[in-house]
Amino acid sequence: MEYTIKKLASLAGISTRTLRYYDEIDLLKPLRINSSGYRIYGQKEVDLLQQILFYRELGVELRFIKNIINANDYDEIKSLKEHHQKLISRFKQLSLLINNIETTIKMKEGKINMNDKEKFNGFKKELIEDNEKNYGKEICDKYGDESINKANSNLLNMSKEKYEYIEKLNEQLFSTLKEAMKTNDPASSIAQKAANIHKEWITYMWGKYDKTAHENVAKMYVDDERFTEFYDKHGKGTAKFLRDAILILLNKN
Repeated sequence: MEYTIKKLASLAGISTRTLRYYDEIDLLKPLRINSSGYRIYGQKEVDLLQQILFYRELGVELRFIKNIINANDYDEIKSLKEHHQKLISRFKQLSLLINNIETTIKMKEGKINMNDKEKFNGFKKELIEDNEKNYGKEICDKYGDESINKANSNLLNMSKEKYEYIEKLNEQLFSTLKEAMKTNDPASSIAQKAANIHKEWITYMWGKYDKTAHENVAKMYVDDERFTEFYDKHGKGTAKFLRDAILILLNKN
């Protein structure tokens, strides 16, 4: 079945302006332009739009979606399965947060007791999602889903004290990096301090330390633009500086 841009926009619950923009950036091109100058979309374009909107719902930026769906090894069925797992994960997190709120209300009303660990149910999922966003599919490909699942399980079962310590390490990493960048020397003592903080952070996040994994992660900070963008938000060149500092640290050891 074929759709005009107006009918497809109505079907998908988006604006015609959005579809025109997707066309302009070569994210979703129409099947053809008819004699009246209207964009016409076929079944392939409908299915691709569904995939794009799945990625958008999961918070993926358009430029990354474009790279994913245009990749030579793009697998639509595999992609749908990944969407399914991520949406189930989001559903579980929302369920935990809803239960947390309901329990907190009962606690405030004096109906039940609630320990400190229970007060943080659901929030660690956000840290896991940030971790997966930062390290991405590449880590799963290198070390396997089982390793990542174990790391996530370790985080979910982490005590309140350890969880707070991880957040403290994250803050220390970026504050130390900020000062280290002023030296312009990844071998400086303060830069090496930042690298050691990163090593400790990795160990806590993964539940163990692997030197090779640490090296590969550091290299990806520069090799993959997503990681570079994440770290360079704290200052241009931060990703490269951190990578170099980590590699120097690892060579020393």
